Amino acid sequence: MNTNGFMIAAPQSNSGKTTVSLAIMAGLRRRGLVVAPFKCGPDFIDPGYHRLASGRISINLDGWMCPELFVEATFRLHAGAADVAVIEAVMGLFDGLGSSPLLGSSAQIAAITGAPVVLVVNARGMAASAAALVKGFAEFDPRVRLAGVIFNNVGSRSHTELLTKVMAETLPEIAVFGCIPRDESLAIPSRHLGLVTVEDNPLAPEYLSHLADMAEQHLDLEGLAKLQILPRPPFLKGGDGTAPCLKGGDVIAPPFIKGGTGRISPVRIAVARDAAFCFMYEDNLRLLREAGAEIVPFSPLDDCSLPEGVGGVYLPGGYPELYAERLAANNAMLDSIRRAVRDDMPLYAECGGFIYLTQGMEDPQGTPLEDFAGVFPVRARMLPKRKALGYRQVGFLVDSILGIGGDIARGHEFHYSEIGEMPADVRRMYQVTRQGVTLGQEGYRVHNCLASYVHLHFGSNSRIAPTFVAACRDHACNGPE
Repeated sequence: MNTNGFMIAAPQSNSGKTTVSLAIMAGLRRRGLVVAPFKCGPDFIDPGYHRLASGRISINLDGWMCPELFVEATFRLHAGAADVAVIEAVMGLFDGLGSSPLLGSSAQIAAITGAPVVLVVNARGMAASAAALVKGFAEFDPRVRLAGVIFNNVGSRSHTELLTKVMAETLPEIAVFGCIPRDESLAIPSRHLGLVTVEDNPLAPEYLSHLADMAEQHLDLEGLAKLQILPRPPFLKGGDGTAPCLKGGDVIAPPFIKGGTGRISPVRIAVARDAAFCFMYEDNLRLLREAGAEIVPFSPLDDCSLPEGVGGVYLPGGYPELYAERLAANNAMLDSIRRAVRDDMPLYAECGGFIYLTQGMEDPQGTPLEDFAGVFPVRARMLPKRKALGYRQVGFLVDSILGIGGDIARGHEFHYSEIGEMPADVRRMYQVTRQGVTLGQEGYRVHNCLASYVHLHFGSNSRIAPTFVAACRDHACNGPE
């Protein structure tokens, strides 16, 4: 059975990929098609907008954090349940880590998934030069199939005619799927990494309708929806999509991508999901479910306690600094978190979730602000500039609730805060590296609570999800140690 889909990419950032992707998703959805949205790279923000435009959860595809077979299997799992898959690229099409061809780039994802690429080109001030640019992208790497182009920031009808004419004369094999006129009102406002979260600034139905109108008027939605995904590329051989443990030895997890294990009753794991805690990889939750978890959402902002009967807690990232007063005022929830930690309940926290477990926040001058859970005896200081951004590799120094000593996992880090000096008696579970350079030891443990600034992708190591679920199940069955 053929799968229809494509990637929306661009020569560089700020070309309009997100706006065009949202418009296409909204337009195809209006036509009654089921759209499976995807985002290249580790970004958490665009997938939230994809969900509003398409009505379906968006999935991150990352060729550095996860093995290529895992990426391909994940893509086909979700794309196969839809009429058309739409992948939004990141940065410029061929921009990645630079350490090897394609690695970490959107082009790598296009090659892995077999998705044809539609290039969004900012055509302001260009005519024939735009065709030359497209030609270069079409010929740069034979593993990437450039199927068409969408010209953005087109100035007039005559500009449209110039662009379509030069493409027809010089690159007739590459379709022009549309020319979008300049419209500054379509821009999405920025925060921290460039966009605001959907929880902060939900796209109004009127805005999404406007995007769909634009797509209907200026894009060939029918032609886009007919683009087809190629079968498995020849460089991907064998495998079922299970991520290796990256250490050696047998993989202890049941194969991922296969659905639930069906062996034993699921263990309930509480996962924070609200406006303050909204940054997580959706595949992490899927992998937990497939390892035997029942995901129970809760809100540190609004709920009075952790859900009943849970064996563990997952506190993902987000923007706790924007909701610090409300989080600090919810003493009942903070007490519930503290009790869970004292009772040795497995609790995994990353970035914003880590901040929530500190003593609280302070301003850039070091003046204490709101108080939080106090599990870790440090405060988080908000900074005017970004503190960290980039991929991270994590080596487990010892056994933990996420894996065994010697295992390796991968993730991403970005934040505008830093913590104070962590006392030496707080155990470090990770050795963190960036492109082979050691950054230090992190992954702090108190009781059975593990917290870090790194957002781990559980697909990077097949042991993470089943190990965490097993720890939660043991606590649920046997109680505190």
